[in-house]
Amino acid sequence: MSIELKSPAEIAVIREACLVVVEVLDLLEEAVQVGMSTFDLDALARERCLALGAQPAFLGLYGFPASLCISLNEEVVHGIPSRRRVLQDGDLVSCDFGAKLGEFYGDAARTYLVGAASDEARRLVTATEESLELAIAQCQPGNRLGDIGAAVQRHVESRGFAVVRDFVGHGIGRLPHEDPQVKNYGLPRRGKRLEEGLVICIEPMVNAGTWEVQVLEDEWTVVTRDRRLSAHFEHTVAVTASGPEVLTRRPGASSPTPAPTAG
Repeated sequence: MSIELKSPAEIAVIREACLVVVEVLDLLEEAVQVGMSTFDLDALARERCLALGAQPAFLGLYGFPASLCISLNEEVVHGIPSRRRVLQDGDLVSCDFGAKLGEFYGDAARTYLVGAASDEARRLVTATEESLELAIAQCQPGNRLGDIGAAVQRHVESRGFAVVRDFVGHGIGRLPHEDPQVKNYGLPRRGKRLEEGLVICIEPMVNAGTWEVQVLEDEWTVVTRDRRLSAHFEHTVAVTASGPEVLTRRPGASSPTPAPTAG
């Protein structure tokens, strides 16, 4: 495992790329409405990114055909935008977007609820976002990667949901995906020690039913094996001497406060 620690100057550039991602996801949050196609959401994301002087990171990456990964309901990640996919009342919509600014990348994801979503969908989204905040809190110098995964898994499972095992978070910097892998499950005090200058993407993918997934025939879209709902949140986080800095959060913005975890 080859991990490239980032200097404060490099983190500053990554932060600028991340703020482009924030702008795009804020725009999508307003645009995710009944009747909007996923194709149109992709176009909005791409146009805003370009207008801000950045490049959509996912367009053409490993052959991906769009700028925005947009996954609905039982889709976990890597959903492909389409004119035929039109948002309906009650849909769960996960949007994953990356931007390249200069030599560096930023990456984040959010899951939105459309209209009158079910109680299960709301609980799933809340648990997933809370698990991300708990994982971020573990990003202290001297902690280990296992502390991050354990924080996600413990909270998610205490809420009756399951963490996806087949897809994980990652390092980020001059490449959109770098070492280390950042799992959303595992044991505390295990794995690589976190050091100042490490920049990672923590991205819990949480299913209402089984943790098992499968890839559809388009060779991109990942769905839950039991076709129950899935939610996805992601932040780019820098480990600093004073603790975690969430680069995909506006300066001064408050973080959601997770509810206590049972057990």
